[in-house]
Amino acid sequence: MNQPIHVAFTLYRHMLFTSVTLPAEMLRAGEAFAKRHLGSDFRPLKLSWLSDPEHIIDNELGLQLKPTGNFSELSYQDYVIVPSIWRNPRPVIRQTAQLANDLKTSWQNGGTIIGVGTGVCFLAESGLLDSHPATTHWHYAKQFARYYPSVDLKPDFFITQSERIYTVASLNALADVIVHLIALLYGKAAANHVQQNFSHEIRKPYEEQRYLEGAVDKHPDEQIAAIQFWLKNNYNNELSLSEVAAQFDMSQRTFNRRFKSATGQTATDYLQALRLESAKELLANSNLSIQEIAMSVGFNSQGLLTRIFKARLNQTPSEYRKVVRKKLFS
Repeated sequence: MNQPIHVAFTLYRHMLFTSVTLPAEMLRAGEAFAKRHLGSDFRPLKLSWLSDPEHIIDNELGLQLKPTGNFSELSYQDYVIVPSIWRNPRPVIRQTAQLANDLKTSWQNGGTIIGVGTGVCFLAESGLLDSHPATTHWHYAKQFARYYPSVDLKPDFFITQSERIYTVASLNALADVIVHLIALLYGKAAANHVQQNFSHEIRKPYEEQRYLEGAVDKHPDEQIAAIQFWLKNNYNNELSLSEVAAQFDMSQRTFNRRFKSATGQTATDYLQALRLESAKELLANSNLSIQEIAMSVGFNSQGLLTRIFKARLNQTPSEYRKVVRKKLFS
């Protein structure tokens, strides 16, 4: 049998149980698919549940998790998932101070670490995030920046990647990283299988969501790249571009000039293109009405969606749906 892939989950008081149970179930699903399809290339998973000391971890729902070992075992793990913490994370961080050092040792020994929500604080405590990008739960972003000024906090991103360190701001973002991880371990077919079973809604690929250290969005203006990413994750809401400019500390005039200079198009055109692509995806892959699709992607009426479709694609949304579905199912 091939050597197992070691994946550890760190356990502590007041952790968000879903941030360990969800990735564990997704990983097991990917493993089961790979076992059926990879043959001699298959590597099993060895999941560990580690705490310090080894006592049962419970929560207010009455659920319990029994550790299989202590934090010293982090040193030989291939992957470590550090869950989020309910409410104020500071007491848990103080009571679990050794974890930061063990995470640093794990990373130095070649491990990959995924920090979730306020669990990212443990990575910051270790010093691994100094001068590197990270994100955390939006509610704790200001406090995080105050406690860890050496970290390059990216509060508008749901995922960051810096070498072998991932940080995620939400459970949905964690699910996207786990799908990405399954693709790395077991291939795209296994990742697609897991995604279809755990995420029925249309999701954005991991590569489109992350802040990758050292990369920008095809141009050197990092602030505009950050705005592009923010728009990709918020285009389906009612947006005032003047408010977006203000959010990123720019005047409307500067925002318009820099956006056009960096991307070659206006912010309005860019936003419309994002909404149009999402509408096309829904027309092809859902049974939502045209009106429902218009509202779900950020257009405030079916008429506006139709006008933009005609202007950009020279056909109506209904005509597009008929053509694309014929191609999909013929």
